Amino acid sequence: MRSPLHGAVGERMALKDYYADFEKYFWHCGDLGFWKLERQQTFKEPGYDSWEAFWRGDWDESLRLLEAGRADMAEYHRKVEQNGFVARRARVVEEPLSDYMQWELHALRIRDQCGGPIHVTDADRVAQYEQDGPLPEISTLGNQVMYQALYDERGILVAALKFVDRQLVLRCRELIMSIYNAGEPLAHWFDGHVAPLPPPQRQAPR
Repeated sequence: MRSPLHGAVGERMALKDYYADFEKYFWHCGDLGFWKLERQQTFKEPGYDSWEAFWRGDWDESLRLLEAGRADMAEYHRKVEQNGFVARRARVVEEPLSDYMQWELHALRIRDQCGGPIHVTDADRVAQYEQDGPLPEISTLGNQVMYQALYDERGILVAALKFVDRQLVLRCRELIMSIYNAGEPLAHWFDGHVAPLPPPQRQAPR
């Protein structure tokens, strides 16, 4: 099966413009809500305190910082609810988990507990959509707009593509929904696949 983007060409946006544009649309998602598909297994998130602690090998501190952000995350999702929509994520995973995925799933667990529902789907279940390569990192905001996150070879977010074709947005939203619905709620999946794992054996990078 072909990529859900079917060769569609989006408007490339620098990060500053992307963040401003995203903010403008996000709070007006309406009943269709916000849907995000996350496929890549390793990222780098410089500037995020918990990730920085994880990256330098301080696992306990990375988890402490995630927990310290819980109140802000809960307030964020209360605001989402007050604006009449839900922000859902479908997270594709490959096992054994990468060190990054182990950390990210702890972060996503807090988001899920604070009102941002997340379902986990095994990579084998999306193989049918990946004949042209891995699924893109995309998010749909209502039926108005979709963004594809673009990363460099290090896994750092560098830009985004914006798509406004309504049929494309709805088609990709339906795909994300189908992957989400085929997945398992993170709360239950986490207990069986993440909680038993020992901390990643990372050493501080030079």
